[in-house]
Amino acid sequence: MPGRNAWCPDSVMASDSNTTLRRALGSCRGSLLWVAGFSLCLNLLMLTPALYMLQVYDRVITTGSEETLLLLTLVVVFLFLVVGGLEWVRAGILVRLGNRLDAWVNEPLHAAMFRRSLRHPGGQAAWPLDDLATLRQGLAGGGLLAFFDVAWVPVYLALLYLFDPWFGAFASLAGVILVTLVVVSDRATRGLLDEAGREQSRARELTAGNLRNAEALEAMGMRSSIAAPWLVRHRASLWLQSRASDRAAMLSSLTRALRLLLQSLILGLGALLVIEERITPGMMIAGSILLGRVLSPVDQLVGSWRGIVGARAAYRRLERVLRDQPPATPAMSLPPPAGRLALEAVTAGAPGGQRPVVTDIDLRLEPGEQLGIIGPSASGKSTLARLALGVWPAWDGCVRLDGADIARWDREALGPHLGYLPQDVELFSGTIGENIARFASVDGDRVIEAARRAGVHEMILRLPDGYDTRIEASGGVLSAGQRQRIGLARALYGKPALVVLDEPNSNLDHRGERALAGAMDALRQEGVTLLVISHRTGVLRRVDRLLVLEGGRVRLFGPRDRVLARMAGRDGEGSAREVARRPSGQGERS
Repeated sequence: MPGRNAWCPDSVMASDSNTTLRRALGSCRGSLLWVAGFSLCLNLLMLTPALYMLQVYDRVITTGSEETLLLLTLVVVFLFLVVGGLEWVRAGILVRLGNRLDAWVNEPLHAAMFRRSLRHPGGQAAWPLDDLATLRQGLAGGGLLAFFDVAWVPVYLALLYLFDPWFGAFASLAGVILVTLVVVSDRATRGLLDEAGREQSRARELTAGNLRNAEALEAMGMRSSIAAPWLVRHRASLWLQSRASDRAAMLSSLTRALRLLLQSLILGLGALLVIEERITPGMMIAGSILLGRVLSPVDQLVGSWRGIVGARAAYRRLERVLRDQPPATPAMSLPPPAGRLALEAVTAGAPGGQRPVVTDIDLRLEPGEQLGIIGPSASGKSTLARLALGVWPAWDGCVRLDGADIARWDREALGPHLGYLPQDVELFSGTIGENIARFASVDGDRVIEAARRAGVHEMILRLPDGYDTRIEASGGVLSAGQRQRIGLARALYGKPALVVLDEPNSNLDHRGERALAGAMDALRQEGVTLLVISHRTGVLRRVDRLLVLEGGRVRLFGPRDRVLARMAGRDGEGSAREVARRPSGQGERS
């Protein structure tokens, strides 16, 4: 079990819960106040149809004045032009509000996704970006406007009560019925939609994994069988969504029918009140229009309820991602490292795991030393490489670079001084030059220098567009060996102080092997500390020291020739434990 979490410093673990998302929403308050102001004007202007009908029935028809009718009509036309303009401006504010939220959150969210992927390997789904789009669209949609309009329902109810208490009571009852249906719809569909979203997310993750291995699946005829788990998830998601949609459609249809019925019934109630001479015919028509304004926001909420529910769920998931993956406290800048590496009694495993992969690793390397790491599969070699780079945290002990805890270094500042060639080489969509330059500003001279050191310059020149050849994330037309050599050039770019190569020659031919050997010799001359994981003797002959891992523990560690002799059983001095524990400064040099 991991001890104190060395991944996050105490200052980060104690950070407050006021996430970037909450601060972004807080910055939108001013714009929301403008939207509320426009909503006030719009809802006041929405009284125009009721007042127009009231004047037409009670004044124009009774007096027969055409001039009054013309004047009222011109005023109404002008006011509705104003309504259209205000609606357009209000909608534009909400669109820009969503864009502002996106601009606030997108970079911190992108960084949080990376931190989440580092702490939970294998969970690299990009669904938070989809959630951000859902939340942005929810802000710009009609659901938010309905909430602003609901605030003015009491004004319309007050006018109806002024017409006649029966009008007000009828409208209040109608509003309560429709709001009840909205609440029922939410409770009937929320759980199904949440579960459908989880199933859909699992199905997408399965599909993404299958697509990454499409060639192997096709070669072994596994496409149909591997699709079965995805199909189960997909059908479960579809069934849950269908159930939720059926319930929502039924309640939506019922709500719409009830609204039409209630607007018709209020006319009947108004006619009865006119017969009893409690209201005028104009009040009867105006009351029907005002009831429509009372029920319109509720009907709008029903129509956009799925979007509202989706935006709410997206907000909760984004809040969780940003809260659980807080940014690290900015560290004080340190001078560029010289490459002095030390692992002090380090025990570690995969982030989020429960069992350590390596235990009690203790070694020290001076600038310019080269260490070869060997051992059987699953002995912890790649884990040790990630620890040396600070990619994975140490559960116990400490990894130090130039005496400083590597977890305390600012990663953006440290990155250019490190070089890493992982076992599974990943190139990114862009040009070959951009990949070698690590997608920073492309310095042609430095890119070519790194390519020459990796022995890949001539190969790149033979490509159709040379260094400007565009490749996809999978490498496109490049072979595995070519991708590995370009990855090596990327690791060597910018003269790093510490380079870690994980099986750098697994896909190399003889020419690539010679280029790798030349690169290792150049790194030694430049004083670059090198860790290389390999089983090929051509690489192991060039290192200064060897580390043999077995079961996550150090079996042998010391000068190369001494360790090789011990492995061959030719060295009778001391024991394996003595060789493993001897400090690097006291070991023999070949």
